[in-house]
Amino acid sequence: MSRPTVAGVARAAGVSVASVSRVLNGLPATEEMVGRVQRAVEELGYVPDARARSLKVGRTFQLTLAVADVGNPVYVTMMRAVEEVVSAAGYRLVVTTTGPDVADEVALVRGMARGYADGLVISPLRVDDDLIKSIRECDVPVVVAGNVPASAGVDTIRANSPKGMLLAVEHLLQKGRRRIAFLNGPRDTVPGTARAKGFAEAMKANGLRPVAEVEAADFTFAAGREAGRELLSGLGAGSNRADARGVAPGDRGRAGVAGGPAAKRRRSAPDAVIAANDLLAVGLMHELAAVGLEVPRDVAVVGMDDSELAEQSFPPLTSVNLGSAERGRRAAELLLARIDDDTRTPRRIVVQPTLSVRRSTP
Repeated sequence: MSRPTVAGVARAAGVSVASVSRVLNGLPATEEMVGRVQRAVEELGYVPDARARSLKVGRTFQLTLAVADVGNPVYVTMMRAVEEVVSAAGYRLVVTTTGPDVADEVALVRGMARGYADGLVISPLRVDDDLIKSIRECDVPVVVAGNVPASAGVDTIRANSPKGMLLAVEHLLQKGRRRIAFLNGPRDTVPGTARAKGFAEAMKANGLRPVAEVEAADFTFAAGREAGRELLSGLGAGSNRADARGVAPGDRGRAGVAGGPAAKRRRSAPDAVIAANDLLAVGLMHELAAVGLEVPRDVAVVGMDDSELAEQSFPPLTSVNLGSAERGRRAAELLLARIDDDTRTPRRIVVQPTLSVRRSTP
């Protein structure tokens, strides 16, 4: 059986081929004409030839979303939001992983010249001059979901991480927690830099100093467990709760454990930890449980991103919502607007955070 064609749709609808083309391409047409064409399309099972359409209009009708780790729940949320917007505009979304290396991010942006997509939303984990240069010179429109200098001259959408950290710190203070530690991801990354800065500012604004700061190797669950072990490295595997609550803080930058009597350690032990994302927070909670510490009774824990994982963890995790769905939606809208008019002034949008309180804080 031959594949239905535009000409066949036109005959079935009783209109011209040009009229069918107008309706299929979303151009102005009367309601009657649109109805007739749509009925004919459904009756015949007509599917537009994407290859022919691409050659005719000079577009692939595909857009790319590039993230560091497609397994991270926050990127899944962003992906769904981007896909919803671009599919409504007639585009297919292709999702790819850049990994943590900025060189791979640069290679992906430069590879857009091959013409397999009409635009790119990229959420870079690391940013350097080469990446900014490649974005500026890219053959297709690019929107950055992250923080790049205004001088880059590109559309950007980012979260207000410092404000999110302030929400987390103030929430813990309201709950009576003052010995607050921070579990960050790599500080040379975009989120690591922003969240470290925000944590320092929030603590200073409230007249506090952190009892410990730990830098995890990555923003993953496994890295959170490892960093949690480092934070709790003064505990033996069989420590009881009384001993476990005596963990002492280490030096800024890497966690360690100071010696001394148990009473002294208890006075300086963290009674709360803020993690730079939910994966790190859940990894930490596993380590706390392993040494007999209860969340939130012994240590309150706050994550960031407010991903699906926050609700699925046990106990459910209090987390700063950095608007990943909103950032995805706005990034997609910025990209479509840029495709429509490449001469428009670049926009820099900041999405404000909220706090989702759950049982990991008392």
